[in-house]
Amino acid sequence: MPEQPTDPAPPQGADAPLSMAEVQERATRELARVGEVIEPLGARFAEAGEELALVGGPVRDAMLGRLGNDIDLTTSAHPEKTERLLAGWADAIWDMGREFGTIGCRKGGWTIEITTYRSDTYEPTSRKPEVAYGTSLEGDLGRRDFTVNAMAVAVPGTRFVDPYGGIVDLAHRVLRTPGRPEDSFSDDPLRMMRAARFAAQLGFSVAPEVVEAMTAMADRISIISAERVRDELVKLVCAPHPRRGLTLLVETGIAERVLPELPALALERDEHHRHKDVYEHTLTVLEQAMAMEDRLGGTPDFVTRFAALMHDVGKPRTRRFLPDGTVTFHHHDVVGAKLSRKRMKALRFSNDTIEAVCRLVELHLRFHGYGSGEWTDSAVRRYVRDAGEELSRLHVLTRADCTTRNRRKADRLRRTYDDLEARIERLAEQEELDAIRPDLDGNQIMALLGIGPGRQVGEAYRHLLELRMEHGPLGEDRAEEELRAWWAARSETQG
Repeated sequence: MPEQPTDPAPPQGADAPLSMAEVQERATRELARVGEVIEPLGARFAEAGEELALVGGPVRDAMLGRLGNDIDLTTSAHPEKTERLLAGWADAIWDMGREFGTIGCRKGGWTIEITTYRSDTYEPTSRKPEVAYGTSLEGDLGRRDFTVNAMAVAVPGTRFVDPYGGIVDLAHRVLRTPGRPEDSFSDDPLRMMRAARFAAQLGFSVAPEVVEAMTAMADRISIISAERVRDELVKLVCAPHPRRGLTLLVETGIAERVLPELPALALERDEHHRHKDVYEHTLTVLEQAMAMEDRLGGTPDFVTRFAALMHDVGKPRTRRFLPDGTVTFHHHDVVGAKLSRKRMKALRFSNDTIEAVCRLVELHLRFHGYGSGEWTDSAVRRYVRDAGEELSRLHVLTRADCTTRNRRKADRLRRTYDDLEARIERLAEQEELDAIRPDLDGNQIMALLGIGPGRQVGEAYRHLLELRMEHGPLGEDRAEEELRAWWAARSETQG
């Protein structure tokens, strides 16, 4: 399963511009905290004739008052020299990023990455950058994605470096590129997805010229590896405001290249005409699922969010118009699960993540067969069994999928699902629903029937499991009776 980003939400009123005084006050407070570690390190580099500066996201986050304990630094020193300068100072050193000029270390509670000035670019058909070392801090900043990430604080001495007006853009909460966006996106097309991701994470708007360039260059995203696209998509979906980023991807045409199932929903109306289209309904379900994440631990849950995003992607393939003018989408849950699996495999998601999302997509309509609570206990057991480890997520997704504006209907659906959850809890207490299995295991089945391992044991096991689902716990004595009766009938039929 992908790593779950934990970026804090932007401050209240995220759309409102910040005053320069507010930005400076936050930066001063945060930089004083990080200065305890980067000032001595900066002095160490300066004594060796090298430059060192806090750069990129940490500078931006310091000005937003949300700097964490992960620090990015840039330096004139090449990796070999950086490693020598860290020796004897850092608590631990690693060089997994040496290929890209990066040496990492830990000092106390701080995780630090130091990267040599770079001026790398992409060839027109390349998926990976050609790494080349730069010669100046200003040149290094100029190759970065957005002006709010192209600021630095040189140490020792905390000298602020902002050659592209990042502090003004940060105060106005807008994303711009240091140079022409066309040049920036040509160098690294993934920056187009980062624009959407930062809009979702920070609550920033995107400058018109950046949106225009993204639209014109959307095809160029095709040279980026599936893994890098996937990682950006995960960060976007798990951000505080994913609707912003997803909307930008759809409007610029990038979504058609990386997640085409999403813009396809804009062509479809749902069967009740409750929303402008299924696309808008989907974004609403996503946000309603986010509002219930306290049920799942309180942190962004990618599986639930992505299942919400994909739950109706089967509708375009299953739409049918009836003679009376109504529209149906029969089996869009099953078709949607297949489409989700295909897309997630293309994006190189792990098998566990794919299985979890697809199970939720396939089951998201099951509750609507519950009616007003007519399900038998066996149907409730099957609901729990089929959901498996995703039951809590299924509760969230199913509730989030209720987007009707009819308050009476919404209240009825909520009460009905409350009843289903209560029944699940009661049965769980009585029958250990979390671990539904037959009353006899494989070894007991073989001993009772006098057979060895093989297909017959599996058939017997499935028969006992169906009895368990239908009637609840049988106990060993009755299970043995049922098994003998089934075996005798089977033998008679096959004999």
